[in-house]
Amino acid sequence: MGRDRAAALRRQPMHAPGFLDGFDRLVAFDAETTGKRTPDVGFIRKQPSGWRAPGLVIELGFVELVREGDGWRKGESFRTLVNPDAPIEPAAIKVHGIKPSDLKTAPRFPTILDKVRDIIGTAPIVAHAAENERSFLDYEFARAKAIAWGESAYPQSRYVCTQRLYAQLFPGASTSLTAVCDRLALDASARDDRHGALLDADMTADALLLLDTMLKSGGTAAPRTWTFGG
Repeated sequence: MGRDRAAALRRQPMHAPGFLDGFDRLVAFDAETTGKRTPDVGFIRKQPSGWRAPGLVIELGFVELVREGDGWRKGESFRTLVNPDAPIEPAAIKVHGIKPSDLKTAPRFPTILDKVRDIIGTAPIVAHAAENERSFLDYEFARAKAIAWGESAYPQSRYVCTQRLYAQLFPGASTSLTAVCDRLALDASARDDRHGALLDADMTADALLLLDTMLKSGGTAAPRTWTFGG
């Protein structure tokens, strides 16, 4: 993580212990992409009327967390490939292993929009580096004409960023998802070969619960292993 990003995380408001206690349902989310960044809204608005914005998201993963007593259990999960009608950067393929041929029969984002809305519902959206994940989701909602360019499908206040929470508990530490899982004694070996939207959403959900427990206890020592239900 760059110095500017680390400084920005430190400047954000701190999470208070028990900040999740008022919720009965959370949804962890991750997206894999073509490797392109979301273009500036000003650039998009300058394009001619016939211009078609290229797709960016090629895989989505969601994991539901449901309140159970004083803790949480994993509920519904949803994973789908997405046809972006756009090329994939070779560097991105090395990360997630998804090739253009894998997407020929995959649905396009507008056809899964209702499913995405349904699984998110009114729950907070948990994501690692949530600002990035939010930008991709907003972009695809705008491409599907569900919102206008520059608008947000869900307000920033709906997002819970595990990267930000981790930086609060471990100032100065590397905040990549793999580094977070290593510190929390979560098995991230499945990411050695390739990243995946559902895998990363599931790991983000696990990391959130551990970080929330640490925040409540006031400690930062993770045990060697953790057990999760669901």
